[in-house]
Amino acid sequence: MNLTLRVWRQQHESDEGRMNTYLARDISPDMSFLEMLDIVNEELTLQGEEPIAFDSDCREGICGMCGIVINGIPHGPDRGATACQLHMRWFKDGDTITIEPWRAKAFPVIKDLVVNRSAFDTIIQAGGYVSVSTGAAPEANSVPVGKETAERALDAAACIGCGACVAVCPNASAMLFMSAKVMHLGVLPQGQPEREQRVARMIETHDSLGFGSCTNIGECSAVCPAEISMETIAFMNRDLIASRIGRGTEPA
Repeated sequence: MNLTLRVWRQQHESDEGRMNTYLARDISPDMSFLEMLDIVNEELTLQGEEPIAFDSDCREGICGMCGIVINGIPHGPDRGATACQLHMRWFKDGDTITIEPWRAKAFPVIKDLVVNRSAFDTIIQAGGYVSVSTGAAPEANSVPVGKETAERALDAAACIGCGACVAVCPNASAMLFMSAKVMHLGVLPQGQPEREQRVARMIETHDSLGFGSCTNIGECSAVCPAEISMETIAFMNRDLIASRIGRGTEPA
């Protein structure tokens, strides 16, 4: 396949940035999207041009680093997959593909398609943890957890923190990411001591970092590669209400 790429190029955060056009030649439909970018970068390097900067790490859909918007969709058209899992067979010979970084105030562009997502780390530091006693490890079955509860926790814990939910949200809200962390810990017995303080602190931090409010549009869940349900946002909202009226929350 031969493709035309319209790629966002930006040298640093204060640079205005621009769309540049490149040709991707002889691309196999079996390549991943990032492998295609690797080939384009090899050609740019041979021509003496600066390669396109983009994030990647595991290339197995686990780490969430490959955060790019492809034709207006975070991670591209393959639902439930990251950009590194997207294969070029989703496109046709002669297609024009537009590639941009995440667009959010809280995710400033570092260079080209690379953005600073450390705001997510700050949210986790505000409350995404549980208190445990130091010393010998407790017996694994000393705190029983039912199958349904464990499955709910694991479903929420599947969030890889890629930021696609923020990139697609018209309000640049990180509520899906944050609620996944809140629900992951909030349904487990080990997460109860900080439960009320957790949600209040994380939401306060979320708002202070420049993320927008959730208006239940639902696009966040639609593009999430882990397919996190909006049920997590409802769970977080219930915990937030409980924390504000000073009423204890029961394990869900």
